[in-house]
Amino acid sequence: MPQQDQELTLTNRESLRTTGVQQVVSFDEQEIVLETGIGNLVLKGDGMHITHLDLASGELIVEGLITSLGFSEQRGKKIKAKGKNILQRLIK
Repeated sequence: MPQQDQELTLTNRESLRTTGVQQVVSFDEQEIVLETGIGNLVLKGDGMHITHLDLASGELIVEGLITSLGFSEQRGKKIKAKGKNILQRLIK
C-alpha cells in the first residue's frame, strides 16, 4: 500500500481520531496496535474501544482514557513472528 499522510487529533486524552490507518494489528482495552503508512502506532490506556473504523479511507476513532502514543517500525512484524514461533512450537 502506498504511504498515506497521517493526522492525529487527541481531545482531552479521551478521544483520538487518526487517518492513514491501514490495518488494526491487535486491540484490547489497554493497548491498540495500528499499522499506518508511516509505521505502527501503539496506543496505551484504559477502557479504550474503537468506535469508528474505515480502512478504505484510513480513518479510525478510539474512545477511552489514552495515556500513551508511540510509533514503532517493527512491532507488528515481531508480534506476527512470535505468534508463528509459538504455533510452530506447539505443533512439534
